[in-house]
Order: sequence, then C-alpha cells, then structure tokens
Amino acid sequence: MVKRPRDFNQLAKLVVDIASGEVPDPVSESKRHPSQRGRAGGLKGGVARAMVLSADKRSEIAKKAAKKRWTASDE
Repeated sequence: MVKRPRDFNQLAKLVVDIASGEVPDPVSESKRHPSQRGRAGGLKGGVARAMVLSADKRSEIAKKAAKKRWTASDE
C-alpha cells in the first residue's frame, strides 16, 4: 500500500499518476463504495429496530410521522 504524501504537490502528482494508470490505485475495493456499505447496514437497521420496539411505541412513532406528513403537505 502506498502511503499518501503530506505535501500537496506530491499528492497532486500521485493523483495524476493514478488517473493515468502509471501507479495502481492503493484504495481497496471495499472502501470504494461506502454508500453500498451504509445501505447494507440501513437495510438491517430498520428491521432490528422494529424488533426491539414495543407495538405501542411503533404505533406512536407511526402516528407522529403521519401527522407530520399531513401538516407538511398543507403548507
């Protein structure tokens, strides 16, 4: 793994070298698409949260969200 230089000019040269294909990109494939990692966690998170919440609490949250949606659309 190539350590990124601290000097701005050297960093700029490294970026150009990576873009032109002279140097391989040191960033691993798993770090290239952080949105996909976040999405995977988000897909699991809603289900896990729903399992922890009681039925009354879920109902309260749903009512609050519906009220907010209806009042926001009137404006």
